[in-house]
Amino acid sequence: MRAKESERLTTLRLVTAAIKQKEVDERIELDDATVLSVLEKMIKQRKDSISQFQAGNRQDLVAKEQSELSILQAYMPAQMSESEIDAAVSAAIAQSGASGPQEMGKVMAILKPQLAGKADMGQVSQRLKARLSS
Repeated sequence: MRAKESERLTTLRLVTAAIKQKEVDERIELDDATVLSVLEKMIKQRKDSISQFQAGNRQDLVAKEQSELSILQAYMPAQMSESEIDAAVSAAIAQSGASGPQEMGKVMAILKPQLAGKADMGQVSQRLKARLSS
């Protein structure tokens, strides 16, 4: 507030409101993993909004959403590299003994808690699907 960064302040207020809303709805106090999931959801919403606003040719709203997205991403843990994701996928496949695409859910159940907040789960899912299909 003192730095007069109104955009950052507004975004952080949105984050705290979303966290408090989840706490009230579920009548629990959120742990770090749940707070990360709230942030991931907000990031996903911003990405969806950006694509929709670009399709509607609303560059003013695209810029606003992109700035909020960059602020939100600053509070996420460092993202894993592609090689780290591949190594985690290989380890999970070996641990579960999965042999085909029909066992993808079993492997994702292992990967999700390990990679939550550290990797885009959509990318992880695509990599896993490619590995199990071949």
